[in-house]
Amino acid sequence: MTDRIWLNSYPKGVAADIDVTAYTSLVALMEASFQKYADRAAYNFMGKDVSYAETDKLSQSFAAYLQGLGLVKGDRVAIMMPNVPQYPVAVAGILRAGFVVVNVNPLYTPRELQHQLKDSGAKAIVIIENFATTLEKCLSATPVKHVVLCAMGDQLGLFKGTMVNYVVRKVKKMVPAFSLPEAVRFNTAISLGTKATFKKPDIKADDVAVLQYTGGTTGVSKGAVLLHRNVIANVLQSEAWNNPVMSTIPANEQATSVCALPLYHIFAFTVGMMLSMRMGGKLILIPNPRDIPGVLKELRNHTIHTFPAVNTLFNGLANHPDFNTVDWSHLKVSVGGGTAVQSAVAKLWFEKTGCPICEGYGLSETSPSVSCNVVTATEYTGTIGVPLPNTYMKLLDDDGNEVAAGERGEIAIKGPQVMAGYWQRPDETAKVMTPDGYFKTGDVGVVDARGLFKIVDRKKDMILVSGFNVFPTELEDVMAQMPGVLECACVGVVDAKSGEAVKLVIVKKDPSITEADVRAFCKENLTGYKQPKVVEFRTELPKTPVGKILRRELRDK
Repeated sequence: MTDRIWLNSYPKGVAADIDVTAYTSLVALMEASFQKYADRAAYNFMGKDVSYAETDKLSQSFAAYLQGLGLVKGDRVAIMMPNVPQYPVAVAGILRAGFVVVNVNPLYTPRELQHQLKDSGAKAIVIIENFATTLEKCLSATPVKHVVLCAMGDQLGLFKGTMVNYVVRKVKKMVPAFSLPEAVRFNTAISLGTKATFKKPDIKADDVAVLQYTGGTTGVSKGAVLLHRNVIANVLQSEAWNNPVMSTIPANEQATSVCALPLYHIFAFTVGMMLSMRMGGKLILIPNPRDIPGVLKELRNHTIHTFPAVNTLFNGLANHPDFNTVDWSHLKVSVGGGTAVQSAVAKLWFEKTGCPICEGYGLSETSPSVSCNVVTATEYTGTIGVPLPNTYMKLLDDDGNEVAAGERGEIAIKGPQVMAGYWQRPDETAKVMTPDGYFKTGDVGVVDARGLFKIVDRKKDMILVSGFNVFPTELEDVMAQMPGVLECACVGVVDAKSGEAVKLVIVKKDPSITEADVRAFCKENLTGYKQPKVVEFRTELPKTPVGKILRRELRDK
């Protein structure tokens, strides 16, 4: 779709193409902000601010420490932590030293962690002690030679830090026993690095910045190779996209973003941490977004301008009785990603905050943002919006040809944010890249006359009922509008008569709703073959730590 019909839908002032070469590396981006915004708070964690100047100093010390271990340019260093201030310091230190960040999900099992450390060839890992026992169980089977051990209170000062660590370890018992005798404590590494000499490496735009492992929903987890220029491009694309509303923040207010999504996830990494850094913003680090009352209690203390989140988090917050104890009146951008935003959730959020959820779309392989609804919108579109500046999207059939207007096809993407390939897997890279440089996503979509794309599902999630295609996203969106339904998910199950049948799993908001109520609502809203054969009620749905519902687990059970 080289004519880019979607450009007519762009808000005033957003260019079709922007200069994505403004920085030679992510290090250049970060160091520019360290200088320009030295006195500002870069992060807030448990009520404590960490300034840009402090982040600069700490990360340079950490970089010097890592260099002193004998690692060489291009070596991989893993980070396995929740949203704590050591995370952005470690990222900046690793990149400044000339190494590659490997983001690791802290809830991994030893098997999953071993796979990622071996696959990436990581020589070192920065890990919070809460998950050290996982590392201990697989360390000997990995190439990791150096372990830096963090604690929740490391950056909170002596008194508060000691108190927080005591509560985490002894009261809440969140640190299972472990033995990692060679590990060096984070604060020790910083003080050793402060005494060492930092050697500034020559880092180029085409050097690898991050190995971002895909969720493995389609098989084994693979590392998407994101170059410095890929992430820079996506930061600048996101900034340009948000500018129509972010430019209205009063000059005396610092742009403040909520980072409730985990930083190991590329959405929070780029659109949270790196974008905030570029803007000189403050990032509120939320270590446990599942604690909804705790999140709301923290947000009461801040003026909030941007909130990237997933549907489940928007839904959980907006339905909580304490929601209105937070001042939402300054909110400019609510970006929904990771999974489809449901119309009922978008409607409730807009009613309660006056700020629309702009659903966007992206993948680990695209750094991640590809498309988004316009930030000036006031109504829910049910689409993933239009491609961002410098981005091309088209829909392909199974033979790789572009489909006719109005037809379904696999979404394919071309742009400066698209990865260099999968880490050491040329075969897997070849499967997803077209000869003309498009990345095939595995997501099935349609596009309308305005250039708004809509995902109708992943190829593999489609349910085939007696030859009819049923797309779970559609059913889930319909059911989310039924009064009394908090959450739902829909999967295909084997059926002797129709090949596959629809199974609907529901979490109730109103305990009084029955299967008969659900079936009546389905009959009213869905054609015969889309109606569920099996209706199941549960107290919760299986989810990834980011909040994506794991349909696979519902199918397997």
